[in-house]
Amino acid sequence: MEFTNGTVQEFILVGFKVGQLQRLLLLTFFTILYMLAIVENITIITLVHLDTHLSRLPMYILLSNFSWLEICYVSTTVPRMLLDLALSNKFISFSSCFLQFYVFFSLGSTEAFFVSSMALDRYLAICHPLRYPQIMSPNFCYILVTASWVLGFLAYIVPVTLISKMSFCGPNIIDHFLCDPGPILALVCPPLPKAPLVSLIFMDVVVILGNIVFAVLSYSSVIVTLMKNSSKGNRLKSFSTISFHLLVVTLLYGPPAGLYVNPGRETDSNVIKTVTLFYTALTPFLNPLIYCLRNDQVKEVLFRLWRRKTVFLKRKVTV
Repeated sequence: MEFTNGTVQEFILVGFKVGQLQRLLLLTFFTILYMLAIVENITIITLVHLDTHLSRLPMYILLSNFSWLEICYVSTTVPRMLLDLALSNKFISFSSCFLQFYVFFSLGSTEAFFVSSMALDRYLAICHPLRYPQIMSPNFCYILVTASWVLGFLAYIVPVTLISKMSFCGPNIIDHFLCDPGPILALVCPPLPKAPLVSLIFMDVVVILGNIVFAVLSYSSVIVTLMKNSSKGNRLKSFSTISFHLLVVTLLYGPPAGLYVNPGRETDSNVIKTVTLFYTALTPFLNPLIYCLRNDQVKEVLFRLWRRKTVFLKRKVTV
């Protein structure tokens, strides 16, 4: 181990404790999953920007930006994990580790604010349909997008900075495939200062619980409004859409909430890795399918673009 001023200068990411064959299977599976997640999200961004109708709708403005966020989110951890599965060298520098820690948590926080923005969009569209066009203008959507990014990246500056200033005098082995706060805090030389831990827990509670409460209240109001005012046919169609939104909320908050609301408690490392894999690699793949690619408007645009391309190719062949 290399030390500077009593602090280690690199960590070792243990990753997955599996044999060579299992490692190869994991590498293949998560490479395919990563590529599919990237393609799905790029497809959504492309469809929204190519179609003049979708590009003006508030929900799709938010979704296209959310897809870009998902690309950044999955690319923060999965490529490094794939590299570690392919190679035996699992060293990561101190600065790179904390940079990944900060970016990973900031993007997760930004995602929470994005989901709340989309919950607000559905609330205004269903509960206040007459005021919806005036409130959810494209400019207001971009304000929500900007605010989500800014708040997400401001939230964890203080706790991550405080933790990075703590003393890590060995060992330097992180029992994870990414720089996660739980294993990192376990390596801090005693006594463990309270300020960084309290700061991290406080931001987790504010960001996670705050956005959960906002999303639950928004969708609860939507459900109540649908029950009161909609016909049976419209009610079923709207409930179908809202149920998929609620599924995304569950996928976003369910797995990490139990791990990070109290990062100081002990949890089995295999459980942590499994849960982390779910929301770092699987949810960016599932969210486009749940949110958008199942949507009739998106399917119509996709079919129209495909038909246009087919006609163009036929004309080119004929010429």
